[in-house]
Amino acid sequence: MKLWHFSSLAVLALAGCSSPPPEQNFTPLEYSYLPPLVLKVANLNIVNDYVPSPDTVVLLAQDPAPPATTLLAMLNHRVVASGAPGTGTVTIQNAAVHEVAGTLTGTMTVDVNVSSPDGHSTGYAEATVSASRTAPDADAPQGDMEAALYYLTKQLMDDMNVQLQYQMQHNLSGWLSWSGAPGGAAAYPTAAPAGGTIQATPLTTPSGAASAPAPAPVPAPPTAGSPEPEQNLVPPGYPGGGPRS
Repeated sequence: MKLWHFSSLAVLALAGCSSPPPEQNFTPLEYSYLPPLVLKVANLNIVNDYVPSPDTVVLLAQDPAPPATTLLAMLNHRVVASGAPGTGTVTIQNAAVHEVAGTLTGTMTVDVNVSSPDGHSTGYAEATVSASRTAPDADAPQGDMEAALYYLTKQLMDDMNVQLQYQMQHNLSGWLSWSGAPGGAAAYPTAAPAGGTIQATPLTTPSGAASAPAPAPVPAPPTAGSPEPEQNLVPPGYPGGGPRS
Protein backbone atom coordinates (compact mmCIF):
# COMPACT_ATOMS: atom_id res chain seq x y z
CA MET A 1 0.00 0.00 0.00
CA LYS A 2 2.78 2.38 0.84
CA LEU A 3 4.57 1.39 -2.36
CA TRP A 4 1.47 2.23 -4.44
CA HIS A 5 1.16 5.57 -2.71
CA PHE A 6 4.78 6.38 -3.54
CA SER A 7 4.31 5.42 -7.19
CA SER A 8 1.27 7.66 -7.53
CA LEU A 9 3.17 10.61 -6.15
CA ALA A 10 6.04 9.94 -8.55
CA VAL A 11 3.68 9.87 -11.54
CA LEU A 12 2.08 13.14 -10.46
CA ALA A 13 5.49 14.76 -10.03
CA LEU A 14 6.60 13.67 -13.49
CA ALA A 15 3.35 14.91 -15.02
CA GLY A 16 3.90 18.28 -13.40
CA CYS A 17 7.41 18.53 -14.85
CA SER A 18 6.35 17.80 -18.46
CA SER A 19 4.90 21.07 -19.79
CA PRO A 20 3.91 21.83 -23.40
CA PRO A 21 6.53 23.57 -25.56
CA PRO A 22 6.40 27.37 -25.39
CA GLU A 23 4.16 29.05 -27.94
CA GLN A 24 6.08 30.55 -30.86
CA ASN A 25 5.76 34.21 -31.75
CA PHE A 26 5.66 35.01 -35.46
CA THR A 27 6.45 38.54 -36.61
CA PRO A 28 3.70 39.96 -38.88
CA LEU A 29 4.79 40.02 -42.52
CA GLU A 30 4.63 43.63 -43.69
CA TYR A 31 6.43 45.48 -46.47
CA SER A 32 5.88 49.16 -45.75
CA TYR A 33 9.61 49.80 -46.18
CA LEU A 34 9.41 49.00 -49.91
CA PRO A 35 8.62 51.82 -52.39
CA PRO A 36 5.10 52.00 -53.85
CA LEU A 37 4.31 51.02 -57.43
CA VAL A 38 2.40 54.05 -58.74
CA LEU A 39 0.07 53.36 -61.65
CA LYS A 40 -1.06 56.24 -63.87
CA VAL A 41 -4.75 55.71 -63.16
CA ALA A 42 -7.40 57.45 -61.09
CA ASN A 43 -9.46 54.40 -60.15
CA LEU A 44 -7.66 51.39 -58.70
CA ASN A 45 -9.32 48.20 -57.48
CA ILE A 46 -7.45 45.48 -55.59
CA VAL A 47 -9.45 42.27 -55.27
CA ASN A 48 -8.97 38.71 -54.08
CA ASP A 49 -10.51 36.16 -56.48
CA TYR A 50 -8.79 33.16 -54.92
CA VAL A 51 -11.09 30.48 -53.48
CA PRO A 52 -9.19 27.80 -51.52
CA SER A 53 -9.94 24.11 -51.92
CA PRO A 54 -11.05 22.06 -48.89
CA ASP A 55 -7.59 20.56 -48.30
CA THR A 56 -6.03 24.01 -48.51
CA VAL A 57 -8.47 25.43 -45.97
CA VAL A 58 -7.12 23.04 -43.33
CA LEU A 59 -3.54 24.19 -43.90
CA LEU A 60 -4.44 27.89 -44.13
CA ALA A 61 -6.11 27.68 -40.72
CA GLN A 62 -2.74 26.70 -39.24
CA ASP A 63 -0.71 29.42 -40.98
CA PRO A 64 0.09 32.40 -38.70
CA ALA A 65 0.28 34.53 -41.89
CA PRO A 66 -2.38 33.26 -44.33
CA PRO A 67 -1.02 33.81 -47.88
CA ALA A 68 -4.07 35.53 -49.41
CA THR A 69 -4.53 37.87 -46.44
CA THR A 70 -0.83 38.77 -46.36
CA LEU A 71 -0.68 39.26 -50.13
CA LEU A 72 -3.78 41.47 -50.15
CA ALA A 73 -2.33 43.70 -47.42
CA MET A 74 0.93 44.09 -49.37
CA LEU A 75 -0.87 44.97 -52.61
CA ASN A 76 -3.01 47.59 -50.88
CA HIS A 77 0.16 49.22 -49.58
CA ARG A 78 2.46 48.95 -52.60
CA VAL A 79 0.21 49.42 -55.65
CA VAL A 80 -1.31 52.90 -55.63
CA ALA A 81 -2.98 55.28 -58.11
CA SER A 82 -1.41 58.52 -59.29
CA GLY A 83 -4.72 60.21 -60.11
CA ALA A 84 -4.20 60.33 -63.89
CA PRO A 85 -7.21 59.36 -66.05
CA GLY A 86 -7.62 55.61 -66.32
CA THR A 87 -8.63 52.49 -64.41
CA GLY A 88 -6.56 49.69 -62.93
CA THR A 89 -7.43 46.33 -61.36
CA VAL A 90 -5.03 44.19 -59.37
CA THR A 91 -6.34 40.66 -58.83
CA ILE A 92 -5.10 37.81 -56.65
CA GLN A 93 -5.73 34.74 -58.80
CA ASN A 94 -3.96 32.20 -56.62
CA ALA A 95 -2.57 32.00 -53.08
CA ALA A 96 -2.65 28.26 -52.47
CA VAL A 97 -0.74 25.94 -50.17
CA HIS A 98 -0.82 22.15 -50.54
CA GLU A 99 0.84 19.23 -48.80
CA VAL A 100 1.81 16.34 -51.06
CA ALA A 101 4.02 13.41 -50.06
CA GLY A 102 5.55 15.23 -47.12
CA THR A 103 6.21 18.48 -48.98
CA LEU A 104 4.47 21.82 -48.51
CA THR A 105 4.08 23.69 -51.80
CA GLY A 106 2.77 27.22 -52.23
CA THR A 107 1.87 29.28 -55.30
CA MET A 108 0.89 32.92 -55.76
CA THR A 109 -0.40 34.62 -58.92
CA VAL A 110 -1.30 38.31 -59.31
CA ASP A 111 -2.73 39.98 -62.43
CA VAL A 112 -2.60 43.71 -63.18
CA ASN A 113 -4.95 45.21 -65.81
CA VAL A 114 -5.03 48.89 -66.78
CA SER A 115 -6.99 50.85 -69.37
CA SER A 116 -7.49 54.43 -70.50
CA PRO A 117 -10.90 56.13 -70.03
CA ASP A 118 -11.90 55.43 -73.65
CA GLY A 119 -10.60 51.84 -73.52
CA HIS A 120 -8.33 52.33 -76.53
CA SER A 121 -5.14 51.94 -74.51
CA THR A 122 -4.73 48.91 -72.26
CA GLY A 123 -1.99 47.09 -70.41
CA TYR A 124 -1.52 43.76 -68.66
CA ALA A 125 1.06 42.11 -66.42
CA GLU A 126 1.11 38.85 -64.48
CA ALA A 127 3.42 37.72 -61.68
CA THR A 128 3.60 34.09 -60.50
CA VAL A 129 5.87 32.62 -57.84
CA SER A 130 6.11 29.24 -56.12
CA ALA A 131 8.08 27.75 -53.22
CA SER A 132 8.22 24.55 -51.21
CA ARG A 133 9.37 23.26 -47.82
CA THR A 134 9.54 19.90 -46.10
CA ALA A 135 6.44 19.26 -44.02
CA PRO A 136 6.87 18.29 -40.34
CA ASP A 137 6.26 14.69 -39.34
CA ALA A 138 2.71 13.75 -38.41
CA ASP A 139 3.66 13.33 -34.73
CA ALA A 140 5.55 16.65 -34.55
CA PRO A 141 4.25 19.40 -32.25
CA GLN A 142 1.63 21.74 -33.72
CA GLY A 143 4.10 24.60 -33.59
CA ASP A 144 6.33 22.88 -36.15
CA MET A 145 3.59 22.99 -38.80
CA GLU A 146 2.80 26.61 -37.97
CA ALA A 147 6.46 27.56 -38.40
CA ALA A 148 6.76 25.64 -41.68
CA LEU A 149 3.70 27.37 -43.13
CA TYR A 150 4.80 30.78 -41.87
CA TYR A 151 8.23 30.58 -43.48
CA LEU A 152 6.72 29.19 -46.69
CA THR A 153 4.43 32.21 -46.87
CA LYS A 154 7.36 34.52 -46.14
CA GLN A 155 9.36 33.03 -49.02
CA LEU A 156 6.39 33.41 -51.36
CA MET A 157 5.90 37.04 -50.33
CA ASP A 158 9.58 37.90 -50.72
CA ASP A 159 9.58 36.40 -54.21
CA MET A 160 6.29 38.06 -55.16
CA ASN A 161 7.52 41.54 -54.21
CA VAL A 162 10.45 41.08 -56.56
CA GLN A 163 8.52 39.39 -59.38
CA LEU A 164 5.55 41.77 -59.32
CA GLN A 165 7.69 44.88 -59.74
CA TYR A 166 9.78 43.17 -62.42
CA GLN A 167 6.70 42.24 -64.48
CA MET A 168 5.11 45.68 -64.05
CA GLN A 169 8.35 47.37 -65.07
CA HIS A 170 8.70 45.32 -68.24
CA ASN A 171 5.04 45.10 -69.31
CA LEU A 172 3.51 48.31 -67.93
CA SER A 173 6.43 50.74 -68.08
CA GLY A 174 4.32 53.40 -69.78
CA TRP A 175 1.71 53.12 -67.05
CA LEU A 176 4.13 53.50 -64.16
CA SER A 177 4.99 56.84 -62.61
CA TRP A 178 8.69 57.07 -61.80
CA SER A 179 8.79 60.74 -60.86
CA GLY A 180 8.51 60.01 -57.15
CA ALA A 181 12.09 58.73 -56.94
CA PRO A 182 15.07 61.09 -56.97
CA GLY A 183 16.69 61.29 -60.38
CA GLY A 184 13.97 59.17 -61.96
CA ALA A 185 15.17 56.07 -60.13
CA ALA A 186 13.07 53.60 -58.17
CA ALA A 187 14.18 51.31 -55.39
CA TYR A 188 13.98 47.82 -56.81
CA PRO A 189 13.61 44.90 -54.37
CA THR A 190 15.90 41.89 -54.63
CA ALA A 191 15.54 38.48 -53.04
CA ALA A 192 15.86 38.40 -49.28
CA PRO A 193 18.64 36.44 -47.61
CA ALA A 194 17.60 33.57 -45.37
CA GLY A 195 15.65 34.96 -42.43
CA GLY A 196 16.18 38.56 -43.53
CA THR A 197 14.23 41.30 -45.25
CA ILE A 198 14.08 42.14 -48.94
CA GLN A 199 16.96 44.32 -50.06
CA ALA A 200 16.34 47.45 -52.14
CA THR A 201 18.75 48.60 -54.82
CA PRO A 202 18.48 51.62 -57.16
CA LEU A 203 16.66 51.07 -60.44
CA THR A 204 16.81 53.60 -63.25
CA THR A 205 13.74 54.57 -65.24
CA PRO A 206 12.90 51.81 -67.76
CA SER A 207 13.75 52.51 -71.38
CA GLY A 208 10.07 52.34 -72.32
CA ALA A 209 9.01 54.99 -69.85
CA ALA A 210 8.69 58.49 -71.20
CA SER A 211 11.02 61.02 -69.76
CA ALA A 212 11.06 64.76 -70.20
CA PRO A 213 13.79 66.03 -72.58
CA ALA A 214 16.54 68.11 -71.08
CA PRO A 215 15.87 71.81 -71.57
CA ALA A 216 18.00 73.60 -74.14
CA PRO A 217 20.65 75.84 -72.62
CA VAL A 218 19.64 79.49 -72.51
CA PRO A 219 22.44 81.97 -73.37
CA ALA A 220 23.25 84.33 -70.56
CA PRO A 221 22.29 87.98 -71.20
CA PRO A 222 25.18 90.38 -71.81
CA THR A 223 26.47 92.02 -68.68
CA ALA A 224 26.49 95.77 -68.28
CA GLY A 225 29.32 97.38 -70.17
CA SER A 226 30.02 94.34 -72.39
CA PRO A 227 30.06 95.06 -76.16
CA GLU A 228 27.25 93.79 -78.31
CA PRO A 229 28.31 91.06 -80.78
CA GLU A 230 29.30 92.59 -84.10
CA GLN A 231 27.21 91.89 -87.17
CA ASN A 232 28.79 90.60 -90.34
CA LEU A 233 29.14 93.73 -92.50
CA VAL A 234 31.19 92.10 -95.31
CA PRO A 235 29.18 92.00 -98.54
CA PRO A 236 28.20 88.54 -99.85
CA GLY A 237 30.76 86.99 -102.16
CA TYR A 238 33.80 88.62 -100.51
CA PRO A 239 36.20 86.84 -98.16
CA GLY A 240 34.54 86.59 -94.79
CA GLY A 241 31.14 87.39 -96.22
CA GLY A 242 28.14 85.16 -96.63
CA PRO A 243 27.24 83.23 -99.78
CA ARG A 244 26.24 85.25 -102.84
CA SER A 245 22.51 85.09 -103.40
